[in-house]
Amino acid sequence: MSDLILTVTCPARRGIVAAISSFLAQNGCNITDSAQFDDLESGRFFMRVSFQDEDGRGAEALQAGFAPVAEDFQMEAAIYDSAHRMRVLLMVSSFGHCLNDILYRWRIGALPIDIVGVVSNHMTYQKLVVNHDIPFHQIKVTPANKPEAEARLMEVVRETGAELVVLARYMQILSDRLCSEMSGRIINIHHSFLPSFKGANPYKQAYERGVKLIGATAHYVTADLDEGPIVEQDTVRVTHAQSPADYVSLGRDVEAQVLARAIHAHIHHRVFLNGSRTVVFPASPGGYASERMG
Repeated sequence: MSDLILTVTCPARRGIVAAISSFLAQNGCNITDSAQFDDLESGRFFMRVSFQDEDGRGAEALQAGFAPVAEDFQMEAAIYDSAHRMRVLLMVSSFGHCLNDILYRWRIGALPIDIVGVVSNHMTYQKLVVNHDIPFHQIKVTPANKPEAEARLMEVVRETGAELVVLARYMQILSDRLCSEMSGRIINIHHSFLPSFKGANPYKQAYERGVKLIGATAHYVTADLDEGPIVEQDTVRVTHAQSPADYVSLGRDVEAQVLARAIHAHIHHRVFLNGSRTVVFPASPGGYASERMG
């Protein structure tokens, strides 16, 4: 008996939930968790169902059997085995707090993923990555070689079978072509001062303006820099008594937490693209621990 996940998005209409639950019941499946959302503005329906395949038919057979239901309701539907560990490629530049956090969570099983490689435009974290028995790829990026560098990056994506690319503070702008080709499969993290405080030292600018909240945003990458559909956000309070260095330290901490939660939501198929926005279903009661740890 395996634990599977069904994700569905389609035009909203009556009878969708009944059709899904009837199909699962008729095929020896028992629903263990279900979440749905009917977006009245876009007219789209979203649903995520966790269920046990008690007859052992398997994800592929159930997906094929579900095809007539999906066609009837014009669904984009997929069935996943929750035991599958998504293949993830990490990218980093000179700031390592998010990379270190992901590696730690991966090592203790809090992020049940297969890290298939780390790409960087620097050598700063080569030893750290190799010591984790993870392939390290340095791809230098300059204005002159950017097309060649991105072509090499896509070679790494294909060679590793990466299903998700995570920009763990990778400080290079990706081309519109690459963003389009990898739509919905690249997650980025940045501080939430944009667009107010841009440039190399946003935390110093925030300190000088007396900012009281420091935040971070994780989003899917699109051609619009730092404006893709948001997956996860959070904030932490600061006071007049804290220094610019405190701002940086707190900012890095919240960035790492937000990115980890965004990755966790994506790999468990809890995120649905909804135009320029997302629908993100919460984890089951009990939080991360209630979802399969791999």
